[in-house]
Amino acid sequence: MDFIAASEYIVHRLRRELNPLLWYHCVEHTLDVLEATKRLADAEKIEAHSRILLETAALYHDSGMIVQYKDHESASVMLAKQILPGFGFSEPDIEKITGLILVTRLPQRPYDHLEQIICDADLDYLGRDDFFIHSFKLKLEWQDNEVRNTTLAEWFDIQIKFLTEHRYFTSSAMLLRNKKKLKHLEEIKYLVSQNMVKS
Repeated sequence: MDFIAASEYIVHRLRRELNPLLWYHCVEHTLDVLEATKRLADAEKIEAHSRILLETAALYHDSGMIVQYKDHESASVMLAKQILPGFGFSEPDIEKITGLILVTRLPQRPYDHLEQIICDADLDYLGRDDFFIHSFKLKLEWQDNEVRNTTLAEWFDIQIKFLTEHRYFTSSAMLLRNKKKLKHLEEIKYLVSQNMVKS
């Protein structure tokens, strides 16, 4: 299988075909998830073949945004099944990759180690310094694509619920990201409690 060619192909398509109003689900998000996947695969000591499957899934996990916003994971699977055979990926490998793509759908319910890694990579930003940047990109994306228009207070309520219910699955992500994720949660709760957020 030609991972490099499959990677270059989909990144080129994402750059050319994604809706420019996808402020969060942009090509940079895909590349960010790829880097987080590599980092977690290193930390979790994933062997070479499984790493390629993980990294391919990371690159294709939001490719369905080219086709549709709602249930884009299913469209991502469709694209992966169309494209990857042309780059020498076997049917069993494509089956594993499409399973990894589907498990990124919220709420995440991973069943094995590789699924845990891609889930944690997809939401890596929750425990990083750039959390609020990505959070507000998603708020703007929802607004501009008529998914949901929220006030700042409503958005913070959504974020509180999401951060409270979210959990990292791998020990590496828990060690690396959980403390800061909980800090962000407390910061948002503080802003809301002090009436610093207008409805």
